[in-house]
Amino acid sequence: TSLAITFARQGRSVILLEKSLKEPDRIVGELLQPGGVHALEQLGLRNCLEDIDAVRVKGYEVIYYGTGVEIPYPANAVGGEIPEARGRPFGGEIIDSRRPARRPRPEGRSFHHGRFIQQLRAAAMREENISLIESTVTDTIKSGWTGQVVGVEAENTKAGRKDIYFGHLTVLADGYASRFRKEFITHSPVSKSKFYGLELIDADLPRSMHGHVVLGQGAPVLLYQIGTHETRALVDVPEGTPTASHANGGVKEHLRRVVLPSLPKCVQSSFERALDDGKIRSMPNSWLPPSTQQVSGMVLLGDAMNMRHPLTGGGMTVAFNDVLMLRDLLSPAQVPDLGDTERVKNQMRTFHWRRKTLTSVINILAQALYSLFAANDPHLRALQLGCFRYFQRGGSCVDGPVGLLAGIIRQPLVLFYHFFAVALLAMWLMVQGSPLWRLPWTALSTVGVFWKACVVIFPFIFSEMRS
Repeated sequence: TSLAITFARQGRSVILLEKSLKEPDRIVGELLQPGGVHALEQLGLRNCLEDIDAVRVKGYEVIYYGTGVEIPYPANAVGGEIPEARGRPFGGEIIDSRRPARRPRPEGRSFHHGRFIQQLRAAAMREENISLIESTVTDTIKSGWTGQVVGVEAENTKAGRKDIYFGHLTVLADGYASRFRKEFITHSPVSKSKFYGLELIDADLPRSMHGHVVLGQGAPVLLYQIGTHETRALVDVPEGTPTASHANGGVKEHLRRVVLPSLPKCVQSSFERALDDGKIRSMPNSWLPPSTQQVSGMVLLGDAMNMRHPLTGGGMTVAFNDVLMLRDLLSPAQVPDLGDTERVKNQMRTFHWRRKTLTSVINILAQALYSLFAANDPHLRALQLGCFRYFQRGGSCVDGPVGLLAGIIRQPLVLFYHFFAVALLAMWLMVQGSPLWRLPWTALSTVGVFWKACVVIFPFIFSEMRS
């Protein structure tokens, strides 16, 4: 929808097909990081965050076995230019905690996904160059001679008919369960866990206006406010979790017996009420590396093209920054005729590599953090403890990682530095806590921890380097 609005404001004629115009009711897309808020503002759509009871987000609270540490968004993200014309707000930042604040602390927003989507649709309806139609796309139409995508077939269920729409460029963004992905890209999503979502009413969170990550014996739990009275709880349940098996009472009993006691005391009563209410919904947590777009006449975007674990809430930040970048790469000044498929494909190659300054950071960070936060072996648990102790050190040990997560710092090498700083700290903590007589064995274990850190992060780095 935001890309349709962007194209329309550039003077292009747009047909926007939506499967349903009813307000979506989903447990995804409820958090927009500061880098996403800034992108929305650059697109002229910041007003879509108004009048939906959105909640200001100032950072995170990480709770490790009952002990919490605040991780606020950094105040001093400075240095480097801000090349907004290239769709890269906050580009090239470094963190310098010695300098006084040069701008207010950035903030994110959390909200009901459906209310935000309705605001975007309302903005689209106000654009004269957009024809918004409620219809389900069922297939693409290709030229019999060249194979170029020239339009789509769609089913209008209300009118009881099938329609055909033609265009110079077809953009498909049909989400994580895309029906078109297999046809146009070679990668398939990998999902090893699910988020089970509850909506808590009047929950008393440990720190207001902060997202919460609760770490304990099991996989991580996310808590964040999405309205004045509503708080979303997302519980990660990996495949094959014994306590969530049918024989042990299923997921609901896992939430009651395992997850509920691990939550902060102030949240437990509202969590239990939501459990009793019985409205538990789920979504797969998927990993899908990005692909270069080289199909004539067609572009695949959003979760259909690239996904990462939603632990860090980076999906919509990536999406709006992609739109911001495409606004410039496919502008009439760069591509006067979207029917010029070779020119469009050249720009999409540029798009694939240029977006990595942000998306590779968010993608790799999400997958690496999940591996640590869902630790299921001694080496990962050592890295998990190292990560928490790293956050407790404060200063750049907090500003750097959360600046990456927020879409503010866009330097992959900064991610690499902090990840291995965590690994080295984890190794030092093992040595520091070891009796003298165990030091030789502890030293061997620290090598295993470093190797595990490499095994965690390098596959995701290599997947981002591929085209």
